[in-house]
Amino acid sequence: MYSERPVPAHDAAPAPAPAEGTRERVLQLVLTRGPVSAAEIGRELELTAAAVRRHLDALEEESLVAVKLVSAARGAGRPSRRYVVTQHAQRRLGDDHLSVAVDAIDRLAELGGEGEVRRLARGAFRDVERRFDAAVAGVDLPLEERTAVLARVLDAAGFAGTLRHLGEGLAPTLRADQVCQGHCPLQGLPARYPEFCEEEAALFARLLGVDVRRLSTLATGGHVCTTHVPLGRT
Repeated sequence: MYSERPVPAHDAAPAPAPAEGTRERVLQLVLTRGPVSAAEIGRELELTAAAVRRHLDALEEESLVAVKLVSAARGAGRPSRRYVVTQHAQRRLGDDHLSVAVDAIDRLAELGGEGEVRRLARGAFRDVERRFDAAVAGVDLPLEERTAVLARVLDAAGFAGTLRHLGEGLAPTLRADQVCQGHCPLQGLPARYPEFCEEEAALFARLLGVDVRRLSTLATGGHVCTTHVPLGRT
């Protein structure tokens, strides 16, 4: 638990965080929250809007973030500037040994065909399945809470998982959740072998006990993987 304490007179004032460290925090927020505005990042990091924009401009020059114009509600007003990470940033955050993994799977596909690749893809998400099963063991949770557990498990497993709620205040049959993944530790593999995305979606449906639908994936050029979970179905 955090608690404040007075700083003795002889204590030196803490040094400001290096610009590089703050910039990485900004990048991480764009990764996990995107599309996100500069104002939202500023509130999260307790930075001024001008300071956030300086970091975002630098990240944009490095081709790590890009601007996405989002229309205002009901089309009123000018579109707002939101930031998302680029494919270049995803590659930088990915595995440095990706080419070795791709070569190995290429060879596996030659020897065993699609069946072997699919079995490998299922195994890639075994850790997510184990974590989820441990989190819900012995507890009968409703779909909405199981979806929240899945998002937390994905986040802990390195997928930058977050959850978005849709249809608040509407009838239960119209409400839905979206499980978002801002990062893929397998970055590069699903683009070459879609079996990875297919097996991941099949796992989500099995864990949640409901049909899910993929709205976007990093492998097909999206800035985030988005899985639609209809809460009104069982």
